[in-house]
Amino acid sequence: MKKIRFVIAALMALSLLTACGGNNSDNSSETLSDAVSSEETSQSEDAVQSEYAEAAEDEENYDTGDASLDNIRNGDNIGENELLAVSFGTSYNDSRRLTVGAIENDLEAAFPEFSVRRGFTSNIIIDHVMKRDGILIDDIDAALSRAADNGVKNLIIQPTHLMNGIEYDEIVEKAANYSDAFEKVVFGEPLLTSDEDISRVVKAVTEDTKAYNDGNTAVCFMGHGTEHSANAVYEKLQDAFVSGGFDNYFIGTVEASPSLEDVMAAVKNGGYSRVVLQPMMVVAGDHANNDMAGDEDGSWKRAFEDEGFEVICVLKGLGEIEEIRQIYVDHARAAIDSLN
Repeated sequence: MKKIRFVIAALMALSLLTACGGNNSDNSSETLSDAVSSEETSQSEDAVQSEYAEAAEDEENYDTGDASLDNIRNGDNIGENELLAVSFGTSYNDSRRLTVGAIENDLEAAFPEFSVRRGFTSNIIIDHVMKRDGILIDDIDAALSRAADNGVKNLIIQPTHLMNGIEYDEIVEKAANYSDAFEKVVFGEPLLTSDEDISRVVKAVTEDTKAYNDGNTAVCFMGHGTEHSANAVYEKLQDAFVSGGFDNYFIGTVEASPSLEDVMAAVKNGGYSRVVLQPMMVVAGDHANNDMAGDEDGSWKRAFEDEGFEVICVLKGLGEIEEIRQIYVDHARAAIDSLN
């Protein structure tokens, strides 16, 4: 039944592809990326449509790195204890290895008594990577079935999502279908769950970008955005920047509020001459490379350049920052401690 539901969803999305006009393989608007990505939403119709459009491309004219360097973590022989790291996913191979892969490596180092495995929530990304690179990453159903078939008793599910949004809710629902297969199932929290998390993230990203604090530079982070009430976390982040004395730090989203226009107005009001753009997303995927740093009309880079700003784009996902990864480790540790 799960396969049937997915096929039906695919056919529905394909029937709507004509609404995506204007996208190309260099600048597909949603897709094979983020997690925030992307990590935060359940895919709008436009997002699903452009995912299918890109997945249908026979060739790509850009290089995302060597997929064979990534540990996809879909092996058997798991044992009784599993830590399943769940991500939205990205088809950008280097970013996937440096972000999601790095988080998984840190989880493995911190909890050697648990077998760390990977699950992606986006079947479109999984299909795309399989078609392009011949590498199959487990989706959530496959990962949970693998755990059940291997006799896992204690299952820790640690999302790499930013917030408790739609994607997180869907992971919980899927896991509920397998609850009878395990003795214990416990969820770790997403990155931005508590006020302490927000403070730690602000400290991590401001430390990571401190070289740009010259008095003339605005550091602007691009998040994904969601219709879910969890979108309020972006306002909390902005407030935390201000209260921490980082008045030159701003955050906007691709698909919600605050918008690019909001960020642009704030930067202009601050009288800055230079802008640094960096994703507030776990991976630096399609959103970061195209919506943020792309040369096409509509990108954040072009928008700021058109207004006369010097622009520096930093294609670095949050997962590349050690302190960000430590937050995920701490959340997983709290989940594991709850087993006792």
